[in-house]
Amino acid sequence: MGSLITVVSKNGIGIFDVAIVMLEALEHRGSDAFGVGSSLSVVSKPTLSELQEVGFDSPIMMGHGLAGNLFNDKNQPIKERDFTIIFEGQVYPIPQESSVSFVVEELRNIKGMKNKALHIIQRFNGAYVFAIAENNKVVVGRDPLGIYPLYLGESEDYCAVATERKALWRIGIAETRSFPPGCLAYITKKGFSFETGRLLTQPPMQELGIVAAARQLKDLLLQATTDCTSYVKDVAIAFSGGLDSSIVALLASLCNLEVHLIYVSLEGQEETTFAEQAADALDMPLRLVEYSAEDIVEVLPEVIWLIEEPNPVNASIAVPMFWVAKQVSKHDFNILISGQGADELFGGYHRYLHEYAQHGSIGLRERLFRDVISSADTNFPRDNKLCTSQKIELRMPFADWNVTQFSLSLPTTLKVTSPTDVLRKRVLRKMAEDLGLPKVITEKAKKAIQYTTGVNHAIRKFAKKEGLTIRQYIQAIFLKGLERTE
Repeated sequence: MGSLITVVSKNGIGIFDVAIVMLEALEHRGSDAFGVGSSLSVVSKPTLSELQEVGFDSPIMMGHGLAGNLFNDKNQPIKERDFTIIFEGQVYPIPQESSVSFVVEELRNIKGMKNKALHIIQRFNGAYVFAIAENNKVVVGRDPLGIYPLYLGESEDYCAVATERKALWRIGIAETRSFPPGCLAYITKKGFSFETGRLLTQPPMQELGIVAAARQLKDLLLQATTDCTSYVKDVAIAFSGGLDSSIVALLASLCNLEVHLIYVSLEGQEETTFAEQAADALDMPLRLVEYSAEDIVEVLPEVIWLIEEPNPVNASIAVPMFWVAKQVSKHDFNILISGQGADELFGGYHRYLHEYAQHGSIGLRERLFRDVISSADTNFPRDNKLCTSQKIELRMPFADWNVTQFSLSLPTTLKVTSPTDVLRKRVLRKMAEDLGLPKVITEKAKKAIQYTTGVNHAIRKFAKKEGLTIRQYIQAIFLKGLERTE
C-alpha cells in the first residue's frame, strides 16, 4: 500500500512542484520510490529529491509513492502507448504478477480512457484507487466498497485528489470530501464531473433458513480469505478474542496460512483473560502486549494526525489498532487480517437493538445498509491509514463484494432476533459453530475495542484532568497536529 495523487491546474500552468509537495505530505505511506506522470511522460526515482532534479512540467500531474511491501510491487506511474496509469492497491484474487501489471495487461485491448476506467470498476473486486491519463485528460476511480481511502477537493488554483486529506491541505485545499466509492471523476480545470461505475445497492431479500445461510456464508468468507491472501505464507490477525477476529483467524488457518494472533490492551483489563482463553481454544500462538495509560498520551498525537479527524470514538478505536500495526511491523509480518465490517453486516452493535425497537426489522435492515455504506467514510479509511503508516497491508474478508452482497440480502431475523437479543449476529454465530469454534467464542457478547482495551476510559480521564470533555481534548490535539501539514 502506498499513495496516489492527481492534480489539475485551473490556470493551465505547469504544476510539477505542486505534485511534489503533495507526495511529500504522504511520504509516511510509502517512500521506497516516487513517480510522477502525465499522459505524455513519466519519471520515477528512489527519493523525492532525486525526482525533483529530473522533473517535467504539465498542467495535469499524477503522482505515486511506493511502499514495497510485497515482492511484486512496482514503481509507478506506468506509461503505455496510448495512456498512463497509476493503480494503487490490490485486486482480488491477488494475481501472481503485481496488480497494476495485471490491470494494465487487460487495458491494452480497450480503447478510450472512459472505457478503461469503467472496465476497472466493473471488472475488479479489491481495495484500490487509480488514475488514468490520456490525451491530456485524466480520470480517477475508487473501488466499489470504498475500502481504499481517497479524498477530493478544489481551490482557486487546483482540482486534486489524494489518498489522504493532508496532501490536499498542504496545497491550500481546506475543504475536502471522501471520494464516492464505485464512481469515476473526470477532472479538468473547470472542476469534477462524476459517473457511476458500480455502486453497492440494497439487494432483494432472500428467504433462507439459518442453516443454509450459514453454509453459504462460510463458503463465501473462505473464498474471500483465499482471494485476499494469495501467495502469502503467514499472516497476523488483529485479535480480540471475540467472534469476528476468531472467525478470520480460523478461516486463515483453513487457507493453510501460518496464523499469528496479535492482542493489545492497557494493563489490568479483564478482557485479556478471555483473549488468552480464545487463543488456547484456537490453538494458535498469541502475542499479547500490554500498554500503560501514559503510552496513550505518547501515541495519541500521531494517531490523530494519521486518521485526520478529531472524532473521539475513532481516536479511541485507532489507538489499539495503531498498536496492533506497530506490533505486526515489529515482528516482520506484511499482512494483517481483521474482522472489520462484520458488525455492520450482521447487527453486532448494541445500538441496533434500539433501532429494532423503534423501527422494526425493516428499519433495522435499512440502518444496516446505511452503516455498511458509511464504512467507506469512517472505518475503512481509518484502519488503512494506521496500517499503511507501518508498511502493513490490511486485508478484511468481511469487506468483500460477494460477502457483502450476500449478507445484505439475508433476512434481518437471521442477524438480530428481537429488540432484546443480547448476542445478535446469529447467522454468523451459527457459521462459527459449524466451523467448530467453541462456545467460549461463539456465545461471547460483543464488546467494542475502545472499551475492552480500556483506551476510551483512559482518554476520558486525561481530558477530565485538563478540565476538558473528551471531544475538546481530541480537538485540541487535532488542531495542534495540523501544524505538521503547513
